[in-house]
Amino acid sequence: MNTSYAPPLFLPGEPPAGVLKGAAAMFYVVDPADTTFQDADDVPNFFRQAWPYFVAFMLLENLLLWLEGRPTARLNDSLTSISHGLFQECGRLVFRGAEHWAYVSIYERWRLLDLPWDSPATWYLALVGVDFCYYWVHRACHEVHILWAQHQVHHSSEEYNLAVGLRQSLLQGWCGFVFYLPLALAIPPSHFLVHQQFNLLYQFWIHTQAVTTLGPLEWVLNTPKHHRVHHGCNLYCLDKNYGGFLIVWDRLFGTFAEERKGEEIVYGLVFNQPSFNPLYLQVFYNQHVVDKWRAMDNWWDKLAAVWKGPSWQPGKPRLGLDEDKLDIRSREKYDVRLPLWCNAYLLLHFCVVVYGFQELAARHMGMSPAVVLLFVAYVLASLTAIGLLFDNSPHASLLELVRCLAFLAYVQGSGLHLTGGPRVSVLQSFFLLSSCFWLLKGLRVLHIESKAQ
Repeated sequence: MNTSYAPPLFLPGEPPAGVLKGAAAMFYVVDPADTTFQDADDVPNFFRQAWPYFVAFMLLENLLLWLEGRPTARLNDSLTSISHGLFQECGRLVFRGAEHWAYVSIYERWRLLDLPWDSPATWYLALVGVDFCYYWVHRACHEVHILWAQHQVHHSSEEYNLAVGLRQSLLQGWCGFVFYLPLALAIPPSHFLVHQQFNLLYQFWIHTQAVTTLGPLEWVLNTPKHHRVHHGCNLYCLDKNYGGFLIVWDRLFGTFAEERKGEEIVYGLVFNQPSFNPLYLQVFYNQHVVDKWRAMDNWWDKLAAVWKGPSWQPGKPRLGLDEDKLDIRSREKYDVRLPLWCNAYLLLHFCVVVYGFQELAARHMGMSPAVVLLFVAYVLASLTAIGLLFDNSPHASLLELVRCLAFLAYVQGSGLHLTGGPRVSVLQSFFLLSSCFWLLKGLRVLHIESKAQ
């Protein structure tokens, strides 16, 4: 690790060794010397380590909003957002870093410069280079239809809060990695991996309405004020403010828009999907791409339906005409109000799923890929079942019963009920009671009624 000194930089996330806590509530002061590594394998998973801080900041955000008398987060929407973050992390467990293979290969074989890995200048160059590439990744994900199909999940919430910062795509990393490959001609992989995480960590805190403005800093930095515009589906918000932690790229390339006073921003997709099912929200838009492909009359237009913008139509500009786009000014939010006990049940089971994921993440490198894939499938199925229950779907009860029985079968079959200790015993009892409940509901002995909208 580099021991030379360089001026610190404000960045969010898990504070590694030597990090000083700053006065700004949403930041940590990061010294490049403490986040510089010679080998890519030595780079910590800062994003996963930061999850306790994500939860703490989400609680703080809601406390501030409550004290101000403003609407706080909805349980169903927030847990759906966090579920998407777990989807992304599950993908990383399965892929085991394979998405970075091309970057490492290019660097090892064809790099043009040998920048010293322990130089602060290399650290800062990677910082700016990763953010510059992120701008183009992000812009392409909005302006290329097939890429938008993967990215849209990040915009699918009708809320705008810190939880939305975790609403990430499972597949977008595999679609956008090519934009970072030019950096491999000079930037060491370890620096790239550090700053790709830092860039994502920075963007967590800008998903909030609790912070109004940061004054002169907004000329350079991406802030909540700028990013609120990016998440709006008002016409003036579309395809604007793509920056990661710097807003200067938008100012340079003509994609910047100021937040308008007196015009409320409506969040979500232009054609929003009424669902809290994370699996459906991850993949549903791909069908729109297929349908648009089929609707075209010739091969050129079929290809254009994939690589041009979501609003493109034959004979129109690549991103479509503004007069053909909807200008959303108001919308009633999708909601399903379940009884308090049902929300409590879903929150408890969600916490159990998060606990299970953390155990899996801590041990997955010692497991075979097949076993990891099996456990990941169970986590994704659990999050899907919870989402369906939030939707009050008619199929949710059966899936939840199967999920609870599958857990009990695993505990019995693996012998964990004998060796797992008190924690496993408590979980076994919890899932047994849950199974009995959903069995009785399936037999129509019990019935759930959602509250009136």
